[in-house]
Amino acid sequence: MIALIVCLLLFALIIVVILIDIVPIFKDWLSRIHIGRFQDKQLWSRSITNVGIQWLNHTPQIKVTDNTRLVAIDMLKGNYSKNSIQHWQEASLLMGLAEYVKRSGDQEVKREIEKFLASKFDRDGEWVEKPEQVDAAILAYAVMKLDFINTDHYKKALETTWELIRDHLGTDGTVAYRKFMPNYRYVDTIGFICPFLVCYGLRYRQEACVDLAVKQILSYEKHGMLEGHHIPSHAYQIDNKLPLGLYGWGRGLGWFAIGLVDAWNELPAGHKAKKTLENSVRKFAVAAMAFQQADGNWSWTVTRQECRADSSTTATLGWFMQQASRIEDISADCLESAERAVRYLMKATRRNGAVDFSQGDTKDIGVYSMLFNILPFTQGFCIRLMNSIHVGP
Repeated sequence: MIALIVCLLLFALIIVVILIDIVPIFKDWLSRIHIGRFQDKQLWSRSITNVGIQWLNHTPQIKVTDNTRLVAIDMLKGNYSKNSIQHWQEASLLMGLAEYVKRSGDQEVKREIEKFLASKFDRDGEWVEKPEQVDAAILAYAVMKLDFINTDHYKKALETTWELIRDHLGTDGTVAYRKFMPNYRYVDTIGFICPFLVCYGLRYRQEACVDLAVKQILSYEKHGMLEGHHIPSHAYQIDNKLPLGLYGWGRGLGWFAIGLVDAWNELPAGHKAKKTLENSVRKFAVAAMAFQQADGNWSWTVTRQECRADSSTTATLGWFMQQASRIEDISADCLESAERAVRYLMKATRRNGAVDFSQGDTKDIGVYSMLFNILPFTQGFCIRLMNSIHVGP
């Protein structure tokens, strides 16, 4: 009898493990039936926004691993997802919905955002769970972009974020991606910290924050770009200035793009660094447009047409191009580029409004995911892009 019970329990466990592997694969297959049939921009914008609203307080967990078999083991080991990855997923959704609320005044979405804030910050405006990685700065920046709340209430959390960034300062005066890798500078960090630093620095009159953001960007331009093409490597080593990882990693272009353009957007017209960053925006826009594919996408490796299209790269660079179109001499080209990006993203959207085919989380320098699926980060930037061009619900 005991042996029978053990066998049944073992059988049940095997079935559960198999289902954990099979169900997501089946759901993806089912969700991709009739993918890419959106033709109307307003309908598409409403659909992607509705998904973003659903995901804000129930954000899908993004896998750290590429494993699709025995996923339950990764879950038990704690290798399935990490908070640092979730921070930039949530930040993107929040930024996208902030743009939507700014235009629509949707009270229901405001309540969802307030619910989200209550889950992340305590009554004193401090983080409920203090972050340990600088990835959290993009979420802090997203909070500062909410114009219907008193963001000063979250000043303690913002100060904590600034202290966290300072704690990652290296010997060269720029910010490390991780404290245990002090000699590397990642392109991701541009997107994580620079918009926050400028926004926080201007709001609370700490010019050192703004100076650090500008230095982070200009240092990367000097040491982390491919000469003659102006696309970033994944990282560089601060001692010998050697590039690390891939030149032309798509989401790396996206991280540089959003960090640069949002930092530039935050600076007032008369600021000493405004023109400097505008020149950087212009140069990078021209460089990135050269690698856009005929159907409007950017590949996960932008230098190779044979590589898979990456929706996360396309969404972030689409947002960048829309913002860069404010520069008169490149305006027409940037608007056309953004329009082509939108057309591609519509084709990559499931019938329920979830944008598909974004590259999964990167494992290490030069070690890139070969899974392409939904990504809240992509969803948020699609929402942000559509509301910035005044097409939507």
